[in-house]
Amino acid sequence: MTHKIPKIDYKEKTLQYYNQNDEVFITGTLNVDFSETQEKFLSYLIPGDKILDFGCGSGRDTKYFLSKGFEVRAIDGSKKMCEFASQFTGIDVKQLDFLDFDEKNQYNGIWACSSILHLNSEELLYVLKNISASLKSDGIFYTSFKYGTFEGERNGRFFNDMNETKFSELLKKISSLKLMESWVTEDVRTGHKNEKWLNVICKKNPRKISPPEQKALFIM
Repeated sequence: MTHKIPKIDYKEKTLQYYNQNDEVFITGTLNVDFSETQEKFLSYLIPGDKILDFGCGSGRDTKYFLSKGFEVRAIDGSKKMCEFASQFTGIDVKQLDFLDFDEKNQYNGIWACSSILHLNSEELLYVLKNISASLKSDGIFYTSFKYGTFEGERNGRFFNDMNETKFSELLKKISSLKLMESWVTEDVRTGHKNEKWLNVICKKNPRKISPPEQKALFIM
């Protein structure tokens, strides 16, 4: 039986923030140029690969990936974001709590841009393990966090900031994911130049085949 992390009040407060401030958030993120990071992620994939936009917000990145010839599915926890993103991208964006995400071996790539940063450390570990399980062998995972070590409520939302050391320690608990690269960027939104972000790309390690399995494969 899969253990479910209990949902707590701060997460509802964060979702409420996005539902109540959806127009402001969409206006501030929809048209920013994020192509450099998007292309870095796509360089690990090939057109036609299946991507999950994990916390798609306005749908900006989903639409970009679709335009590049990828098969894309998108989810978000905010009802308002799902409604807008569905209209903007032309695909059905599913409203889903990140803690309820549970798929196996489905995606070549998962894109979690500025989304799982709203989970506390226990929830984050749980969700990252589920993300890894949903990737195909050699699948690629991108995510980003506000740069730092803070964890708690800030400006009406919960944040779990990351720097290289903190993320490295987290990744040690997930043996199936290997860090490919990490880099720090400035916030691309207008008026946020002083904010820094940690970006990471991980790869799902291919399943190791035991000697008996290798022998069976050879015989076949």
